[in-house]
Amino acid sequence: MRNEIPIKVKAKNTISRREMLRSTAVTGIALLSAPMINFGRSRIPGGGQKEYSTRAIDLVKRSTVIDMLAAMTLDFNKQDKWFKDPDSFTAADLQPFKDSGINIIHPAVGMDGMEAYSDVLEFFAFWNGFIAAHADDFMRVDSADDIARAKASGKIGVILGLQNSDQFRKPADVDLFRGLGQRVSQLTYNSRNFIGSGSTERSDGGISDFGARIIERMNKVGMAVDVSHCGDRTTLDAFDLSKKPVLITHSNCRALVPGHPRCKTDEAIKKVGAAGSVIGITGVRMFVKADEPTTIEDVLNHFDHVRKLIGPEHLGVGSDIDLYGYDAMPPELNKQLRAGYKGSYGFREKIDIEGLDHPKRMFDLTEGLIRRKYSDADIQGILGGNFSRVLKEIWAV
Repeated sequence: MRNEIPIKVKAKNTISRREMLRSTAVTGIALLSAPMINFGRSRIPGGGQKEYSTRAIDLVKRSTVIDMLAAMTLDFNKQDKWFKDPDSFTAADLQPFKDSGINIIHPAVGMDGMEAYSDVLEFFAFWNGFIAAHADDFMRVDSADDIARAKASGKIGVILGLQNSDQFRKPADVDLFRGLGQRVSQLTYNSRNFIGSGSTERSDGGISDFGARIIERMNKVGMAVDVSHCGDRTTLDAFDLSKKPVLITHSNCRALVPGHPRCKTDEAIKKVGAAGSVIGITGVRMFVKADEPTTIEDVLNHFDHVRKLIGPEHLGVGSDIDLYGYDAMPPELNKQLRAGYKGSYGFREKIDIEGLDHPKRMFDLTEGLIRRKYSDADIQGILGGNFSRVLKEIWAV
């Protein structure tokens, strides 16, 4: 009989074809009623042979991806050439940015010293000239609406900011630099200035009276206060003094890297939650783990720590590298960079994290967040939605 052909199984029992089909149908119904698991994987433009899950690809494409500390390049000689001769930035230079999935960058640098005012004027002049020369591909982000416009247009949005505030000689200078496009200012870099103390300063006296006036003016004109490199007391003071949320654009959790001055205490992270603000997690090796091996899983531990303390709505990304990372810098520049920091930074042979040291790192990070059971909504927030939300509040005048 055609419908009763016996089928042998390992236990030497026999079942009919009809029974087998009925069993398969029941299994199919059970699979359909279970949560969907998407096993599809695809390659992405510029990603070589590596494949990513369709869920990760879709999340990056749907999100407005913001890297709140992302240099255009860590080859400073190349950047100097691009600034002085914008036409030297070619289509080949642009393509990795287009393929990265990153929609908005905040390419802030640290500038300090007696010439900070003039140096910063020049820096923003160079940036404004570069953006104007490449208006088809870049746009300056001045408002929350501009974040959405950059995403919709396919242009790379640039948030002009600085990793110091030595350029503010008086409160009125905040207005001047905002007029030039500056939307974020870190209060201090690693050392002390007239506003407060940096993370590697020998002692931290907190925010000065002058610093309190600068924060007040920043709140008034709609410029974001950033405390990523600030000392512990200066960080907490800024949250207490500011009437608007204070950002930590790029830092990590000291609970996971005990004693590292560039990481933030749980007390500071809880201030982020209370203020409705956001902390951007970095992939800088010595900020991630004190010893080897140090992997992308250790980076994800920092996301998990913040999620546990204050919730995923306060998480973002501040990678603190360019598209290729510190370890890809010209060797002499890498050597000079390391020499500019105190021993407390704890440099090791490598600075970057494998898997997060390339232009497609947002896809790898998204895969990691999926592994750690973050929801789609949580991941979209981390990739940029959370920073977009808080910047809208801070920039409102």
